Amino acid sequence: MPEEHKKRPSWDEYFIGLVDEVAKRATCDRGKSGCIIVKDKRILCTGYVGSPPGFPHCNEVGHQLRQVINEDGTISKHCVRTIHAEQNAIAQAARYGIALEGTTLYCTMEPCRVCAMLIISVGIKKVVAKKRYHAAAETRELFKFAGIELVVMEDEVEQYSDQA
Repeated sequence: MPEEHKKRPSWDEYFIGLVDEVAKRATCDRGKSGCIIVKDKRILCTGYVGSPPGFPHCNEVGHQLRQVINEDGTISKHCVRTIHAEQNAIAQAARYGIALEGTTLYCTMEPCRVCAMLIISVGIKKVVAKKRYHAAAETRELFKFAGIELVVMEDEVEQYSDQA
């Protein structure tokens, strides 16, 4: 048997691989992200970047971009048509009555500040991100303060169009 078939992925590697599959459902190509929330090595819910149910998606009608002036004076663009993968996963759990206390969240890149606040609020205890997010410095501080473990699998920044 070839050597690559003998090595099983770690649980973190396994779930990050599944995040890539979930991300294929994303409907905004700017931040094609996926998310899986797990407890006791069992998937509770998933989410991907997309519009709320019944609303038009970016891949159908185009992006709904807003310019944001950052503290350092740089301007970035954000698509506001869609909900982040982490937000969609948390909303799915809420819709179906799934408690997230003590869970692990797996995602494409480090969560943004808003997603970090939601993650803290619902009691998620560990976040595993495939890559870094260019604007995640505040997220790292929030997680540290809240006692949430953050693991980044690849020390590179996720790239997407119009990124500041």
